[in-house]
Amino acid sequence: MTSSADTHCPYCALQCAMTLTSPTGPAPAAQPGPVPVALSTAPGVPLDVQGREFPTNRGGLCRKGWTSASLLNHPGRINEPLLRGPDGIHRPIGWDQALDLAATAVRDARARYGADAVGVFGGGGLTNEKAYMLGKFARLALGTSRIDYNGRFCMSSAAAAGMRAFGVDRGLPFPVEALDSAATILMLGSNVAETMPPFVQHLKGARDAGGLVVVDPRRSATAAFTADGGGLHLQPLPGTDLALLLGISHVVIHENLVDTAYIEERTSGYGAVVRSVNAFWPERVQTITGVPAELIRETARRLAAGAREGGSYILTGRGVEQHVDGTDTATAAINLSLLLGLPGSAHSGYGTLTGQGNGQGGREHGQKADQLPGYRKITDPAARAHVAGVWGVPEELIPGPGLPAVQLLKSLGKDDGVRCLFVHASNIVVASPDATAVIEGLRSLDFLVVCDFFMSETAAEADLILPVLQWAEEDGTLTNLEGRVLRRRPALTPPPGARSELWIMARLAERLGAPSTYSEDPETVFNELRRASAGGLADYSGIDYAILDRGEAAHWPFPAGGTGTPRLFRDRFAHPDGKAVLTPVVPGRRRASSGALPAAGTAAEARPFTLITGRLLEHYQSGSQTRRVAELLAARPEARLQIHPAAAAAMDITDGAPVSVANERGEVVCRAELSTAIRAETVFLPFHFPELESANRLTEASTDPISGMPEFKSNKVWVRPVAVAPAGTVLQTMEAS
Repeated sequence: MTSSADTHCPYCALQCAMTLTSPTGPAPAAQPGPVPVALSTAPGVPLDVQGREFPTNRGGLCRKGWTSASLLNHPGRINEPLLRGPDGIHRPIGWDQALDLAATAVRDARARYGADAVGVFGGGGLTNEKAYMLGKFARLALGTSRIDYNGRFCMSSAAAAGMRAFGVDRGLPFPVEALDSAATILMLGSNVAETMPPFVQHLKGARDAGGLVVVDPRRSATAAFTADGGGLHLQPLPGTDLALLLGISHVVIHENLVDTAYIEERTSGYGAVVRSVNAFWPERVQTITGVPAELIRETARRLAAGAREGGSYILTGRGVEQHVDGTDTATAAINLSLLLGLPGSAHSGYGTLTGQGNGQGGREHGQKADQLPGYRKITDPAARAHVAGVWGVPEELIPGPGLPAVQLLKSLGKDDGVRCLFVHASNIVVASPDATAVIEGLRSLDFLVVCDFFMSETAAEADLILPVLQWAEEDGTLTNLEGRVLRRRPALTPPPGARSELWIMARLAERLGAPSTYSEDPETVFNELRRASAGGLADYSGIDYAILDRGEAAHWPFPAGGTGTPRLFRDRFAHPDGKAVLTPVVPGRRRASSGALPAAGTAAEARPFTLITGRLLEHYQSGSQTRRVAELLAARPEARLQIHPAAAAAMDITDGAPVSVANERGEVVCRAELSTAIRAETVFLPFHFPELESANRLTEASTDPISGMPEFKSNKVWVRPVAVAPAGTVLQTMEAS
């Protein structure tokens, strides 16, 4: 006898559909819709994963998706609350004691330092229900403004650019299938062939027509896919994407490729943008970026021809956004799309690729420091009044805006900063810039509470660890990269000791005497979210679980009594006058990092490079989950520094040899991986690994002044050979074996 349940992959925002099947357990009950029954959770019982037909993945899955179920019965699962003792060892305690300790820590911090001494760090992997409730819990139960989330490290620059250009931010304002028929696609800073492989099928039409253009300092798997079809790979110096976009826009304007009717009818600010790009003719941009002037011209011409002949799309990713000028760079991409008349067209468009599983929904309903549910600004009196009415509290009880993630983390342990921190669905020890400073901040806290299902590197630093549910054990909704709200249904019975974050927040709210109500039932919370979002930019009020159970497409905005919106901007943009805003931007806002070696690490053989960080096919985010999957870890067991053979030869570095990568913030020790796919003055490190292999030991905590995005993609480092790998590293352990 077998039983099965339909669900969605727990990883990226593509949210590929899948079916979990167990060879044991009760037979599925006869009922309408894809409502599952609980599968067997007996240790060792295999769960079969199959891709399911769905617009984003069409039955396909990547390696991470195929192996995702192996974590559900993982022996490293945390199944009971753990309290750190004076000796640093975590030991089991009961739930009542754990919740009492957390509540006491909150009261103590508030009494000694004020309400903002309590902080919350959330995650883009939380369901909409949990993300919504976390924002409410922080502001009412904890009384703090100090809440932000790891989406600040992912989508914040693209979101800020979208808000100022369009008046609203939705990653893809069109269904992903729309890309299938595109004649031309310009993809900047995204290696989808490794980060979300099933997405590549939507690029095949443009690739086969020779119309796929990829911008990446590395010859990534996506760039290689492009070359196979006669497309273009533009390989700029790291951090020069803004100048490149201005150069392409210069060609569009000066070769009369602008959609003038669209500009006049649907935009404002054209004249200022024309003046701002005048100084960026292709030959000058070539000297800045290293991209040949003729390729810049060819890109502009292909985009314009595609817009006329079948559709052009411009897509951005983290590679161009994770900079201190990331908002301006994303704005330059939007400006280019507006010059060509793409946004709102029936066959063209602009979009940004959301990364985390619920990166879109997670930023819409209250986790961000400056937002309330429905994408409402926390400083807007009308928004505050609406949400206060739904919550049944006086408006003045809702705190004002808090601190974006980097500033929040910098405040840890300080007298006027956060003294008690709650962390949900985020491994900040590995994922945050200047990670060594973050670890020091965590260790200076009076009390750290981490909700997780594995002993992540952040959980290992916690005073109290609260075990929570995994993806296949919980009910709720997520919103994928195209603004489509999806149902996550429980497929497994959770371990007896694990609890939903909704249950945890409800119990803590009781202990703290919090105003309003805190349900542990996901559907009840979603119905409250619907009311709170009603009338907002991200309006979910017309969506309910019944609609999702019937499999209906539900793209927000979806107002009560209305229908969903698969394509935004067909008739108007979200600014009061209905027009999109062209905003002039120019290069100039770069970080001041010297990339200097720490005094103890100087060496004559060291050479300076620009460091790029990014993802591997086998791993996801901080690697806390994928490093526990045997097949994925075996394929990529360690961090490797990708370096050009010519650069390596100048330092007598051979393939597989140990190297040191260092700057004033820290040092990474790993093996070298020689590759002609990277520029000679640039090196690449994946960010999935901890401790001495942690790329974020080297990244800078300087931020974009608009979005709060840190500088992840362009940091100065020094590379040198290492005679012997330090004891305790993965590298040293592998050599010993």
